[in-house]
Amino acid sequence: MEYPKVDPEICTGCGACMEICPVDAIVMENGIAKIIVDKCRGCYACQNACPTSAIS
Repeated sequence: MEYPKVDPEICTGCGACMEICPVDAIVMENGIAKIIVDKCRGCYACQNACPTSAIS
């Protein structure tokens, strides 16, 4: 299964991805979103929610 990836150079740490994630698979680490693949189910809701397109 493919999982979303966060580009740390683009991520602003706004938290939009964390708020939308239905399984709480995203945490902030040093102000950058980090996806916990063990929890992620690959729905990509975070990608659609990201205002800076930092998630692919």
